[in-house]
Amino acid sequence: MKRTINDYGLLLLKGIAMGAADVVPGVSGGTVAFIVGIYEELINSIKSINPTNLKLLFTFRIAAFWKAINANFLLTLVSGIGISIFSLAKLITYLLENQPVLVWSFFFGLVLCSTYFVAKAITQWDWKTYLFFVIGTVGAYFITVATPTETPSNLFFIFLCGAIAICAMILPGISGSFVLVLLGKYFYIMNAVKTLDFLVMFVFVCGAFIGITSFSNVLSFLLRKYHNTTIATLAGFMLGSLNKVWPWKETIETFTDSHGTIKPLVEENILPNSHLWEGLGLIVFGIVLVYVLEKLSQKK
Repeated sequence: MKRTINDYGLLLLKGIAMGAADVVPGVSGGTVAFIVGIYEELINSIKSINPTNLKLLFTFRIAAFWKAINANFLLTLVSGIGISIFSLAKLITYLLENQPVLVWSFFFGLVLCSTYFVAKAITQWDWKTYLFFVIGTVGAYFITVATPTETPSNLFFIFLCGAIAICAMILPGISGSFVLVLLGKYFYIMNAVKTLDFLVMFVFVCGAFIGITSFSNVLSFLLRKYHNTTIATLAGFMLGSLNKVWPWKETIETFTDSHGTIKPLVEENILPNSHLWEGLGLIVFGIVLVYVLEKLSQKK
């Protein structure tokens, strides 16, 4: 796909939006990729980083390798994600700790409206698409109610966390950050980003690279061969994840991190008890934002 400078500027902003979503445990960067219309290109581009194309790199056919993996697209998107993660990590974690209802309200609106538009991509509804939609919804729901566990902090486990979390990050509705919460490593990784612990970040990124290049092949195959049922499953993931993104929660169990800060470990959804109008306003804003982005994408 031939892109102009303006196109790449817009793509960078899309990457920044994906990075911001990935920082929030409960919201998937894959959801944002769907919203902004780059999901399938992203999956196919990642899939193209395979032994055949890597051979081009190792034989110094750099231009052919660059074109084969759609590197301009990937580099721009990854740059946006990186900029967002390193610049927004402190802000997002601060807001989640101090204004959680407002943050979750905005993302609840985003995910709710996105579920509708993703489901619209299904060209034919039949018993199989309905079945996989239900399976995706139920599966995501049970993931969101799973209890986080205490896990080791050795580098091998960090590598595994990267491989597992990145697969979730490219699935709409399944949050890689929340998977890290379940693995007991969300605040550990976020702290590594904030304190620039390069060893932990390097090992995590290596795991993520192995995970995403392997999983993207499976996902690309499913989208190509079983498009409607795959999209139905992904839409179900998004609907089921709304349980995690519900803004009003009550803390059931807490834990104390390495800095002595008390953080929520297990939470339960409750009826709105604070910031009702602000929360509703941000839910509506999230819905309207997705609607406008979708219409702009269709117009383009």
